[in-house]
Amino acid sequence: MVCLALVAGWWFAAGAWLVETAGGERGAPSAERPQPVERTVYLMGTLARFVAETRDRETGLQRLERMVQVVEATEAELSTWRDDSVLSRLNRQGIGVPLPVPEATCDLLARLANWHAATGGTFDPAVGRLVDAWGLRGSGPPPGGSRPDEAAAGFRHIAFDRAACTVARRAPVTLDAGAFGKGEALDRVRRADPGTEGAWLVDFGGQVAVSGPGTDGPWPVDVAHPEQRAEPAATLRLTGGSIATSGPSDRDLRPDDGRRIGHILDPRSGRPVLHSASVTVWHGQAFVADVLSTALYVMGADAGLRWARERGLAAAYLIADDASGRVRLRTTPAFEERFGHLQH
Repeated sequence: MVCLALVAGWWFAAGAWLVETAGGERGAPSAERPQPVERTVYLMGTLARFVAETRDRETGLQRLERMVQVVEATEAELSTWRDDSVLSRLNRQGIGVPLPVPEATCDLLARLANWHAATGGTFDPAVGRLVDAWGLRGSGPPPGGSRPDEAAAGFRHIAFDRAACTVARRAPVTLDAGAFGKGEALDRVRRADPGTEGAWLVDFGGQVAVSGPGTDGPWPVDVAHPEQRAEPAATLRLTGGSIATSGPSDRDLRPDDGRRIGHILDPRSGRPVLHSASVTVWHGQAFVADVLSTALYVMGADAGLRWARERGLAAAYLIADDASGRVRLRTTPAFEERFGHLQH
């Protein structure tokens, strides 16, 4: 059983710690059927679990290594913790000075611009300075740092020339990959390994992607309770694509005054969002699922469900009752068509 945590974590420097195991809980060992080989690696600020079904363990481990390398290359391009990444170079680039970027980044920036416009700005990757000003990667605003209401933010300050493949900042905003980086990495894994050698699953904690059904059928994925992350609130059976969940997290800030500050920002106001609910999105493209889980959480259940229904998107809100702790589900027709009634 895969447990889908509530939110993809902020990015930290990747470590080299890993665990490899052969076999798994999805079927009894057999010489005649593919068996899961697993590898767990610390990537993109979280423990990422890679599972590939294979008839030969050594071949399976080599396949997992190739998948891990794809994610590592994506992190090297998009990490804001590495000085040599494309995003870090852009974030340091002088205001108004165009920076040539690789074709893969050029394509990514075009998609970021499209989804920023489509979501009415509820998804906005140019919030890096706001993230720092609120201290969302630490314990709160750093002493002597920028005040949140003074921090420049907004993708509207990014000048992107698709034809020339250059990008420039019109204001001192910085890009942050927290709401799209893992999804982008998962899509690149899928392009590198479409699953023809056997099904695979990659679990980033807040997002899971699979190449298709496993030998034993759909992959069972638990979605955590929006307030009690160790407790599963629903189970999905995933046959393809990706599901991403955004909501309250242990990364929310809890200052000494007893307040709770959500770790997801509303780019329109520049302030943190905190709902007693989480939202899970399914999409065939992991990048889109990642982007939309953030955007729909910022919108809130009423506006988010209306927006998703109008576009035929598969989304579900898990809303916690403050008094009883029970979870109420609100889903779009596309979500119900794909997953039916969620199992509690």
